[in-house]
Amino acid sequence: MKLPSRRLSVAPMLDWTDRHYRFFARLISRHTWLYTEMVTTGALLHGDVERHLRFDEAEHPLALQLGGSEPQDLAHCARLAESWGYDEVNLNVGCPSERVQKGAFGACLMAESALVADCVKAMRDAVGIDVTVKHRIGIDAVEEYGFVRDFVATVAEAGCGTFIVHARNAILKGLSPKENREVPPLKYHYVHRLKAEFPQLEILLNGGVQTLTQIDEQLRHVDGVMVGREGYHNPYLMASWDTRYYGESAPPLSRTEVVEALVPYAERMLAEGHKLRNLARHILGLFQGMPGARRWRRMLSDAACLEGADAGLLLRALAEIGVSRTLSEAHDE
Repeated sequence: MKLPSRRLSVAPMLDWTDRHYRFFARLISRHTWLYTEMVTTGALLHGDVERHLRFDEAEHPLALQLGGSEPQDLAHCARLAESWGYDEVNLNVGCPSERVQKGAFGACLMAESALVADCVKAMRDAVGIDVTVKHRIGIDAVEEYGFVRDFVATVAEAGCGTFIVHARNAILKGLSPKENREVPPLKYHYVHRLKAEFPQLEILLNGGVQTLTQIDEQLRHVDGVMVGREGYHNPYLMASWDTRYYGESAPPLSRTEVVEALVPYAERMLAEGHKLRNLARHILGLFQGMPGARRWRRMLSDAACLEGADAGLLLRALAEIGVSRTLSEAHDE
């Protein structure tokens, strides 16, 4: 089956882009690429592989993001990704957290481009699916464009054809992960320049993109845009992506239809022992900007309501905010 392009994707986000969020997001957009939370090689080598890698077939196209720096460990985990049916394996070279640095991976690897190249080559030799890299434009006080240019050139020689570039530096000491998403200035022109200098590579831009207008502007310069937190907090932003960026003729599901389609999935998950709150937390932003949004969030985040609740709570929440199928809101952006 031919996969859609990575023209639009939702970023891997720790504690957020789990399998429940991804199933929900797929109901809104059929073609947008989805990424797992980062999974460390250690978790797959020594932990519960099924818990980390299991997903619903509806989630395709889907990429597994790995954190690690040992080429053979990464190759082993890439083989697991392929055997489990993932469409891509992505190496995290962008996370700035100190905990990740202690594991000698994430953004600190940008200082070791030869090692990243060895990791990519080992994974490429092990699997037939795409191996991609997500990284920053620099680390700490290294601000020169030449740093990221040379990093990309070195890793591309190892066979990586797709680079997802968060257009900020990573400050390895002194800033929290949240501050690292906000304090270092965005330098979109660095990412645009990468695409101009490496036209043969697929260059995706990440960082600070929140609106359709911003997406449109960036797609004038790069091959794709990866949206982060806006895709989580305001998920119905994705509803127009299939028609706008992929030429899809079928209309998206309305918000109400998304909730109704989520109920059978919730029932399956509850039958497997999952808690409804673990799914409900991902859909709090579905009605953002709509009448009743506050009541929707309140009802689906209320511990008393969620305790022991069945999947019918989702429909009761719809009724609580007075939403019905007659509400014409399928195409709002």
